[in-house]
Amino acid sequence: MKKINCLNPIASCGLDLFPDNYEIVDDLNNADAALVRSASMHDIDFLDSLTAIARAGAGVNNIPLEECAKKGIVVFNTPGANANGVKEIVVAGLLLASRDLIGGYNWVKENAADADIAKMVEKQKKNYAGNEIYGKKLGVIGLGAIGAKVANIAFRLGMEVYGYDPYVSVDAAWSLSRHIKHIKNVEDIYKECDYITIHVPALESTTGMLNKETFGMMKDGVRILNFSRDILVNDSDIKEALASGKVAKYVTDFPNPDIAGVDNVITLPHLGASTAESEDNCAVMAVKQIIDFMENGNIKNSVNYPACDAGTCETAARVCICHKNIPDMLTRFTGVFSKEGINIANMVSKSKGDWAYTILDVESEVNDISKAEIASVEGVVKVRVI
Repeated sequence: MKKINCLNPIASCGLDLFPDNYEIVDDLNNADAALVRSASMHDIDFLDSLTAIARAGAGVNNIPLEECAKKGIVVFNTPGANANGVKEIVVAGLLLASRDLIGGYNWVKENAADADIAKMVEKQKKNYAGNEIYGKKLGVIGLGAIGAKVANIAFRLGMEVYGYDPYVSVDAAWSLSRHIKHIKNVEDIYKECDYITIHVPALESTTGMLNKETFGMMKDGVRILNFSRDILVNDSDIKEALASGKVAKYVTDFPNPDIAGVDNVITLPHLGASTAESEDNCAVMAVKQIIDFMENGNIKNSVNYPACDAGTCETAARVCICHKNIPDMLTRFTGVFSKEGINIANMVSKSKGDWAYTILDVESEVNDISKAEIASVEGVVKVRVI
C-alpha cells in the first residue's frame, strides 16, 4: 500500500484518481509522497522514506528544493494548470488599474442610505473617471503558460502587446499570437509601455527586478501589475514612484505591511489561482504526476530533478536512481548489473544542474545486495526498485 500525505486540502477530483492500493495518511512521517499547496515545508525534517512532493500550483518557494534534492525527494509542480485563472485576474487588474471602479463602488456603498443617491451620482462620477485600455501598450515580462495567455487576451482586447522572455519555450512560442511583438531587450518595455505585467519565477536574478532604476526608465503614469511574486518588486522604490506620480497604479496579489493600504496600490489577497477550476486542474495534474512517478519512476514537471520518461516498464524490474550530476555514474551502475549477469534492456539518464536521474530496466529481479551496492556509489542519494 502506497501512502500519501496531504499538507493542505486537495480537491477530491484529484485524490479520487489514486488507485485502491494508495492510502491517504495524516502523518507525513508515514508517507511515501506528499501533496501540498501553500503550507511551508522549510522547517520539516524529511525522513528517507519520502520519495516525492507534488505542489498543486506553480510556485515552490514554500518547499526547500535543495534539501529535497540532497535526500532524493523529487519535487513536482503543476505549471499551466492555473494559468487561465491567473490570466482572468490579470485582465481584472488591467481594468482596476485603468478605471477607478473600487473608488466608485466605495462611494456608492458609503452613500447607499441617502435618498438622493441617484441625483448625486451624476455629480460624483467624474471623481472616478479613468482611461480605456484599448490602444494602450502592454508589456508582458515572462511568456510562460500564464504570460502567453495574458499577452494573447490583451491583444484581443485591443492592446498593443510587447512580450519579453529570453528563455521562452517552444510550446509557449507556438501558443503566442503572431501579433505579439517579441522584444529582445526588456528596457524597451520599460521605456515604451503604458502597462507592465510580470510573470517570472522568484529567483535571485529576478528579486527586486522592478526598482528605482527601472522605474526611472518608464513613462510617467505607468501602471504596474504583479500577479507573480511579491519580491519581484522593490516595495520602498515603488512607494517612492507612486508618491512622485511616476507609477500611477500598482496592482498586486501579495499584500504585506509595507505596501497594503498605500495610496494608488490595489492589493488583493493572493487570489490569482483561487478558482474552483484552477484548484481542480492543479490537483488532477499533481496526482497524475505522483502516480506516474510511484508506478513507473517517470518524472515530469520537477523543479529539482530533470524530466525523465521511460514509459511503462516491460521487463522484470525498473531501477530508479537519484544522484549527483558527476562523471562515470552510468559506468558504475551498469557495472553492478554486469557483475551479477543481469542484462539491461533499457536505460534513460538525464541531468539538471547539480542533479541527475537514471532509469534502468533490467531483465532479472534486483536483489537487496545489488540495490545496496548501487546505493553505496558515491553521489547516489536514493534508489528505488519498481
